[in-house]
Amino acid sequence: MAVENTPARIGKSVLIRGEVKGSEDLFVDGRVEGTISLSESRLTIGPNAVLAADLSARDVLILGQVQGNVIATGRVELRAGCQVTGDVRALRLAIEDNAVFRGKVDLTQGPAKATDPAGSAHDENSTTGGPF
Repeated sequence: MAVENTPARIGKSVLIRGEVKGSEDLFVDGRVEGTISLSESRLTIGPNAVLAADLSARDVLILGQVQGNVIATGRVELRAGCQVTGDVRALRLAIEDNAVFRGKVDLTQGPAKATDPAGSAHDENSTTGGPF
């Protein structure tokens, strides 16, 4: 029973180059170069992890180093000691003290924005009454 709730694990000594896909929770503590896609699952990047990868998951928890974009349909958490270089797009974002983050943030507000590709962020920067 407890084994079913345990996430799949990529250990410290493992190096993966390419694409990682799955439908279960994943804990990565090794090296990944490429992409990780877990559409309906939780992705945890351990403290020893060094990733040069784009990440896509329901929820993403980062404790290690990530160079790449992070997309989550739920929550992204950047814990103390992590280093993230890349853009983050999520419903919610939490950044602890002493987490290092370099990039842009797009906090989507639910399905209404998904149907409007321009998003309301574009409208906030536009002027009224002019062609710009």
